[in-house]
Amino acid sequence: MGSRLSSPGPQQRRFAAYIEGLANAAGHADRHTPLKNYCTGLLLPGERKSVEPMAARLAPYNVRRMHQSLHHLVAAAPWNDEEMLAQVRREVLPTMQKHGPVVAWIVDDTGFPKQGKHSVGVARQYCGQIGKHDNCQAAVSLSVSTWSASLPIAWRLYLPEAWCQDSERRQQAGVPEPIEFQTKPEIALQQIRQAVEQKVPVGVVLVDAGYGNSTPFRTCITELGLRYVAGIESSTTVWEPGQSPLPPPVAQSRPWGADQTPAAQLESSAYFGETVGPRLAVFGLEGRRLAPRHSRNFAFSFRRGPRASRPSRLQAD
Repeated sequence: MGSRLSSPGPQQRRFAAYIEGLANAAGHADRHTPLKNYCTGLLLPGERKSVEPMAARLAPYNVRRMHQSLHHLVAAAPWNDEEMLAQVRREVLPTMQKHGPVVAWIVDDTGFPKQGKHSVGVARQYCGQIGKHDNCQAAVSLSVSTWSASLPIAWRLYLPEAWCQDSERRQQAGVPEPIEFQTKPEIALQQIRQAVEQKVPVGVVLVDAGYGNSTPFRTCITELGLRYVAGIESSTTVWEPGQSPLPPPVAQSRPWGADQTPAAQLESSAYFGETVGPRLAVFGLEGRRLAPRHSRNFAFSFRRGPRASRPSRLQAD
């Protein structure tokens, strides 16, 4: 009975093989044990998953040594994060596909609230976790999804333009010199191109308006031969396939009529329009009242007279 309890079961053996694959992706053998410890620390109970509290849980009687080992792994050891994600994909994606095909590539960004200003890329920007602009880091990710599961296959920290232009701050935080400013859609496109080159099973690209509102982004997705479903803002102009945008309307001179202010009185009056549409209301400023002039079906050019010598309150009839 005792031997059966001490021997690992199928899940434990499978997990051990998974962690061993990640350790090999980290490269040098000196990184294998620290990486296994780090992964174990992430899975142990406890809210804080930073190095110091994890070290206390992993080695309560030798916290300092464990802390140094974990900190070196995440802060100084030269392992390749892209290779690590590729190893995760090789291990996990085949298991996902046993339950259904890949149906979507999901582009998204994630915010991590921060209190200080020293973490790389931290700035006042939109943070999805709290639903408003606040001090945070942001990362752009690309995930593949079946109907029942999803897996991040690319992950990149967004570096705001203010950070890219601050050489002293970059040096203090250890940002590599070749890193240049890229918008979030540009980062996402780079991740998508890489996934295409790696022949990741293709799905429909899903993006919110933060990406879908970018015409160059949508154009590049099409050029890669991918289909997409994109959120867009209500102000975005769209047209049917095979059609091109209509040219802007040509402004026409406003004809004068019997019920309109004569040209001789333009110097003492000003005109205001609501918006160009099926019916357009035009008003003239007379003294301290806003008087209607006419309502016609045409576009017009705004005309303004000389600025009044003192401010006056407009009152509509």
